[in-house]
Order: sequence, then structure tokens, then C-alpha cells
Amino acid sequence: MISILIIISTVLVSLAAFQQVKIFDTLKFNAYFVLHSKEYWRFLSYGFIHADYWHLFVNMFVLYSFGRAAEMYFSMVFDGMGGFYYLLLYIGGLALSVLSAFGKHKNNVYYNSVGASGAVSAVVFSTIIFNPLASLRLFFVPIDIPSVIFGGIYLAYSAYMNKKGNDNIGHDAHFWGAIFGLAFTLALQPSLGIHFLQQLGLGLG
Repeated sequence: MISILIIISTVLVSLAAFQQVKIFDTLKFNAYFVLHSKEYWRFLSYGFIHADYWHLFVNMFVLYSFGRAAEMYFSMVFDGMGGFYYLLLYIGGLALSVLSAFGKHKNNVYYNSVGASGAVSAVVFSTIIFNPLASLRLFFVPIDIPSVIFGGIYLAYSAYMNKKGNDNIGHDAHFWGAIFGLAFTLALQPSLGIHFLQQLGLGLG
């Protein structure tokens, strides 16, 4: 349910930003404005706008695919705190995944990035910790693939696009969002690390 609410709000804000440049400029992540104008909301607001319709669709599709499973796992493991922890996972993914970009570009007024990629990566890799072999069928791939393989493809694509560096999408946020998702989930329940390895056949028996 939380994932659906996030998707709805993100789609609505993104559509509004597509129509009004002022909204886009106010919400996008710009490290220079964060530091020099104290516009701290940009650490979160950038995740609710996107570069184009395809960017929006991909992020929301991935969130829909993994978010519902993540919510279920969090509810099962953390009982009544599951929803709260899941929301922290998403918000933390947004904020922490752009810290690297903030450090690199805090004095560059021309650097901008948008998109929920960091938070989505956090959700994806948190889910992979719970169930790395879960089957996933993508709309452009006619066969099921394990979620852990999808995660690897997702990061490889992000690294490639980050090197190209010709759009406003924060591709480096994918990597740091993934790291946060792993670290946050394991910090909440360290035994999940052993569970993860056992599912991959790497446990100690």
C-alpha cells in the first residue's frame, strides 16, 4: 500500500513538472542551491520528478515490481514496525544516494539530477537480501530471471549511463541507493545476511 501511494504521488508530481518548468527547477537536485541557498528539501524532492516519461515509467515499474514484495517481507520480519521501516528505507534511499553527488558538485551550479532511482535501488536490493532467487519477468524479457541477476543488470546499466553523463538522471544514485538498501536491511536484521548466503548455496551448512 505504501508503494502504491508513493507511485501515485510521484506520477502526479512528475506530470506537473513536465508541464511547468518552475516546478521542475524548484524540486530538482542541485547541490549548489542546497549548500549556498540552504534549499535542503532538494535531498528528497528530486525523487518525485523525472527527466521524461520513459524515466518515470521505468522507475515506477521497478518500484511496483519490488516494492510490494519488500513491504510484505518487512511486515513479516518486523511486525507492526514493518511499514515504518519500509518508509525509512525509501526516504533514506532518496537522501543518502545523492550524498556523493552533493560532495562532488556542491560548487557547480550547473549540475542537476532527478528521479527516484536511489530510493528504488534501495528497495530493490533490500528485497534481494530477503529473496535473491525470486523470479521476475520484465515486460521486454519473455523469461523469468532471478531478482539477484536483475539487480546486477540494473547496476551495470546505471554505471554505463553514469559514464555517458549526458542527461539529468542521477545514475550514480543507483549504486549508493543499492548500498544503502543492503546496509539498512542488514542493520535491522543481521541474520538476513546468513539467510541470503544460504539461499545462494553459499552457507556453511
